[in-house]
Amino acid sequence: MKKIKKHQILIQEGDTVQNDYFVINGLLKASYLNKEGKEHIMQFAMEDWWITDYQAYFNQTEATFTIDALESTEVLTLSLYNREKLCADMHKMEHFFRKKSNNGYIALQRRILSLLNSNAKERYEQFISQYPTLLQRLPKALIASYLGVSRETLSRLSM
Repeated sequence: MKKIKKHQILIQEGDTVQNDYFVINGLLKASYLNKEGKEHIMQFAMEDWWITDYQAYFNQTEATFTIDALESTEVLTLSLYNREKLCADMHKMEHFFRKKSNNGYIALQRRILSLLNSNAKERYEQFISQYPTLLQRLPKALIASYLGVSRETLSRLSM
């Protein structure tokens, strides 16, 4: 088990990504900083969720995202080597990771479609519906960034 203090960086953009992380307790954020210095939040991960920069993890390349702790967090780590070994040795683990990946693809597709087709109010309502506990744990500025709206717009939506 690895402990991460609040505001500590787990993966920095440019790092080689060695592990996938399973959150035991706490809250993590994966974000991307564009050339203009604007942060785009890609994902949050709370208890029982997995998080890493998957492109960098599977390809053993440099991270595009930064993952940092929004709360003191404890995670379990799984290297790609150990993941592959688990899958080769135990069919049920291979099935588990395939199902996990499929669910991740579905969630990502929903998120992209929401960003493309939904207005700010609809995205906010979807967020509340999908992640009611995160609403209490996240500052409004981070929720706004995740939804792709300004803090002021989020304040109007949450009235």
